[in-house]
Amino acid sequence: MTRTIAIASLVIVSITAPAQVPSPPPDVASAVTRIDKYPTGQVTFPNGVRGVPDVAYATSVGYRPLKLDLYLPPASMPQPANGFPLVVQIHGGDWMSGDKRLNGAFVDFPAVLASLSARGYVVAAINYRLSGEAHFPAQMQDVDSALRWLRLSATQYGIDPRRTVTWGESAGAQLATLAAVNCHADAGGACVQGAVAWFGVFDMSTLAEQAKAVKALSREDENAPEWQLLGCEAKECGKEQLAAASPAMFVNQTDPPMLLIAGSDDMTVPVKQTLEMAGKLQTAGVKHDVLLLQGLDHNFIGKTPEATRDANLKALDATFKFIDQTIGPAK
Repeated sequence: MTRTIAIASLVIVSITAPAQVPSPPPDVASAVTRIDKYPTGQVTFPNGVRGVPDVAYATSVGYRPLKLDLYLPPASMPQPANGFPLVVQIHGGDWMSGDKRLNGAFVDFPAVLASLSARGYVVAAINYRLSGEAHFPAQMQDVDSALRWLRLSATQYGIDPRRTVTWGESAGAQLATLAAVNCHADAGGACVQGAVAWFGVFDMSTLAEQAKAVKALSREDENAPEWQLLGCEAKECGKEQLAAASPAMFVNQTDPPMLLIAGSDDMTVPVKQTLEMAGKLQTAGVKHDVLLLQGLDHNFIGKTPEATRDANLKALDATFKFIDQTIGPAK
């Protein structure tokens, strides 16, 4: 059943780590940031989380090596018998840009991921091929490759391969939910146990009309991000090609729990994309929550710096709670 969380009733709690490994609260800017704040070399974050940067998880002929950053719980935290649960973070950027160390208005996103790891998770932030390098489904293949690599490396990094949540924003949300609805057990076991999607694209076939209705970013332009991803305009793409990149087309009753979050005034990806996905999950009987942030644009950018900060922290708090409830260390 869909459960829409009203902002007025959302209780804000600290997103810092447990008392024994305190983390500073994340700083949020009033606009999207483009500064890579990840420390150089193998590092230990202030909360004791250990960072292992730029680990290559896939190398394909003709393409750059694909890398991920690992965040490992503090050495002082006892490892569960089966390992720590895994969160795979997938960045946004219209499939054309972006990086594993950047997320919307968060000034220091590596510190945010370190605060999640400090709660008892291995966190992997991944890069994937962008649309200028390869068309879809290359991006989904990269996510699957990362999931398989992490499971093959479970013993080395203390991962419980049976407890995984994917989390992405915008383009990353499309990939995170595709990983959840396309369980490729026969292709190496890339199934996940939950997904979090921030302002994602879920149905390529309805996007253009939805965008036109609210005067959002036009999809009648051949250079729109989705058509750059697919290598064809909506009118030229076949139905099967559009469906293959649309998580909403694959929803069924076996899918894992999902959390969908979007701003009501998103002028890049219309909020109807999130509502449409929620409707598909509802019809299929898939457990899910929906959080609509009123008056917020893409990346949860508000009309004031304070509104942007509050919205991003609300989304982050809801995300951490969902992860705890879905694959949390207590399970």
